[in-house]
Amino acid sequence: MELLEAIKNRRSIRKYKDKQISREDLEKIIEAGTYASNAGGGQRSMIVGIRNAELVEKLGRMNMAKFDRSKLIGSYVSKEQPSVIDDPTIKSGFYGAPALCIVFAQKNFMFGIPDAFCCAETMLMEAYDLGISSCIVSRAEETFDNEIGAALLNEWGVPENYIARCFVTLGYCDGEYPKSKPRKENRSKIIE
Repeated sequence: MELLEAIKNRRSIRKYKDKQISREDLEKIIEAGTYASNAGGGQRSMIVGIRNAELVEKLGRMNMAKFDRSKLIGSYVSKEQPSVIDDPTIKSGFYGAPALCIVFAQKNFMFGIPDAFCCAETMLMEAYDLGISSCIVSRAEETFDNEIGAALLNEWGVPENYIARCFVTLGYCDGEYPKSKPRKENRSKIIE
């Protein structure tokens, strides 16, 4: 698959079939994340993969628990693949995905957030290449900022100096795969 075509065709999916991805595919997606660009080649990000749909749903509800709609800019996402921004009745920030990756970064590291999102984007591209749908979801810090979240991090062996920065939902698209939105003009320039 040509990389630019994959980049152009991959979409964020927010409607998933009730079908689990394979452990082998999850391992490949996580492996791709470990090769993502990162500050100084420090490899500071940590990834936790989850193939337990019930746990993913629980975490998705925790992800929405502190969602503050007053901070939305008011953008509309999609009719075909609605976001929590579009539909206030959505109760899980993970949209019914059966699998999930959580990307952690060191607390107080200047480049922890960019590292985590580079890791997530790399995982999205590997998932797409494997025929698996995905979406990056934020609000990671808030998801674990409670007793239940802290207990899970402890159970999973996440070091205390790490913080969740983002999620990657994984599964198979329920319904027609969305087409690309037209590109907005005047978003790039080349200066010589």
